[in-house]
Amino acid sequence: MTRPATRTATRTATRTHCPYCSLQCGMTLQPRGRTLEVQPWAEFPVNEGGLCRKGWTAGGLRGHRERLTSPLLRDRATGALREASWDEALDLLAGRLRALRAEHGPDAVAVFGGGGLTNEKAYQLGKLARVALGTSQIDYNGRWCMSSAASAGNRALGVDRGLPFPLADVEGTEVLVLVGSNLVETMPPAARHLDRLRENGGRVVVIDPRRTPTADRADLVLQPVPGTDLVLALGLLHLLDAAGAVDTAYVETRTTGWAAVKAAAAGWWPERVERVSGVPAAQLRELADLLAGAEKAMVLTARGAEQHAQGTATVLAWIDVALALGLPGRPHSGWGCLTGQGNGQGGREHGQKADQLPGYRMIDDPAARAHVAGVWGVEPDSLPGPGRSAYELLEALGTEDGAKALLVFGSNIAVSAPRTGHVVPRLEALDLLVVADLVMSETAALADVVLPVTQWAEETGTMTNLEGRVVLRERAVEPPAGVRDELALIADLAARVGSPVPFSTEAAEVFAELGRASSGGRADYAGIDHDRIRREEGVFWPCPSPEHPGTPRLFTERFAHADGLARFVTVEHAGPAEPVDDAYPLHLTTGRVLAQYQSGAQTRRIAELPDDGPFVELHPMLADRIGAHHGEPVVVTTRRGELKATARVVDTIRPDTVFVPFHWVGANRLTHDALDPASRMPEFKVCACAVRT
Repeated sequence: MTRPATRTATRTATRTHCPYCSLQCGMTLQPRGRTLEVQPWAEFPVNEGGLCRKGWTAGGLRGHRERLTSPLLRDRATGALREASWDEALDLLAGRLRALRAEHGPDAVAVFGGGGLTNEKAYQLGKLARVALGTSQIDYNGRWCMSSAASAGNRALGVDRGLPFPLADVEGTEVLVLVGSNLVETMPPAARHLDRLRENGGRVVVIDPRRTPTADRADLVLQPVPGTDLVLALGLLHLLDAAGAVDTAYVETRTTGWAAVKAAAAGWWPERVERVSGVPAAQLRELADLLAGAEKAMVLTARGAEQHAQGTATVLAWIDVALALGLPGRPHSGWGCLTGQGNGQGGREHGQKADQLPGYRMIDDPAARAHVAGVWGVEPDSLPGPGRSAYELLEALGTEDGAKALLVFGSNIAVSAPRTGHVVPRLEALDLLVVADLVMSETAALADVVLPVTQWAEETGTMTNLEGRVVLRERAVEPPAGVRDELALIADLAARVGSPVPFSTEAAEVFAELGRASSGGRADYAGIDHDRIRREEGVFWPCPSPEHPGTPRLFTERFAHADGLARFVTVEHAGPAEPVDDAYPLHLTTGRVLAQYQSGAQTRRIAELPDDGPFVELHPMLADRIGAHHGEPVVVTTRRGELKATARVVDTIRPDTVFVPFHWVGANRLTHDALDPASRMPEFKVCACAVRT
């Protein structure tokens, strides 16, 4: 297909990708004066020209009155932010960073990235931390998105790629089980695949404490107590084994560890599962019968299953179900994870995580350190070791052994962190807080230095979508005067703090270096470049050479462990870190709504998107008990804080559970900071609460 030349901003239409979720839907941008008109890109296979309302209105920040266009510095005398030149801002910033490092050591400076940054920016941010600043203290908000699935995928299958097959493969399966996913609201263009699956005679099963719009497209809906998805998987394994539905030939030739998992599942008969999860035994048996009778089936997990202190164990249990049925690697079958953030996949593959180097190499592996150091032109011993995970990094800020300065790129911590009532004072305790953003987010409002950066339509760079498809966002328009691309900002800052090596500012050059750094790693991009992506409209990793076709489907012949076998992993149910009690008798769960995205820093500023503010969803039985009425305020309290918001009385949620969306300030004052021991994922999805009028 012929595509327009779009390497530099023109007045012609530009094919690019949506700035929001991990679908990375294709779209066409047409400049109209100071605004951008979004048009379809019908040929892009992920969305076939369809977009959700967020995608259609994505040009709304172009020319927005709240757009930042000048660096801002905190005046120490007045406490107010004032405008400054880039040279003044970066000179001050570099000087403060050098002084803090000299006084307290390199780990006095921390870096916090985002799952919405391009691969190039994520890569350069990791290089900035480890080479220019010499700090081990770097992590990113993707730790709060898909890290439990990543941990489970690596352990069981040997690799972390959200979907090991193209999303369209869903249409050809017979049974699709969605565990903790409200796909219809969180990534609406993907709903077409559910509809086509059902038109083809397939069945959809949704597991969620709420009956969401996704459940309205389902044939079977299970509504467990929050935090009990793991026992549903154990109960399924029990039933599948008892029914003789385990694919013994597959288990014997392609896996290891089944005997221990089988023994653990033997104790989870359906009635016991019902007592713990609240899901009727008859429903669990119905699901087991559906899976046992299907030749092709898929299990897809999402945040509802993963954002728990037992998130890794929960995902491992569902992978065990898929392996027992012999699904991974077979056509239109398998396990996968529905990644959330736009570059949640690529963002963790190339160096933003505390324990990883580019190519999904582990930072404590001597061979990995030697390879990446060679690409960077530094000595392996000069690279720091593993740092703290995202929440642990934030919790330590300003303490004796924590960072004294924090650089934030692409994240709104003051809204999105768990237990924000504890995190915000940690931000305020810093000697220096620096935020690079498009608008004055809640985190930027706390900063000592605010740096205005480009939005997605003003820059070129790659993203890796939920399928492992590397796509290219093309620059459609020039940024406003005074705004800098983060690649240029990172390069300038690296030079000012004395980096031993230069940093490129050109996205194509950075991506080529990323390819060399990732070569031979688990996430190998060595055979991909910007021009190839343009020609092929996306390339699936691993792609180790220009001659390699890319890998749309993993596990067809072997798994990514050295012996080629998948691992069954035995897990046990422990329940939520904070069980309900007399003082806090209800389960609180959080999530997204259709019109908003993440912390809402972008979507809440787009007039066409409804912004009704936070609300509390509760069942009529609970509303009657506490005297609450639809449309009137209620107060939700946990051991960490409280939120006053409008009640929405609905019969689609469990009577023992309330739901609050997390796009507005307040929701995460309530959430728990208990961490998964493997992934370090906070337990966003369940804690004990009380509700009153």
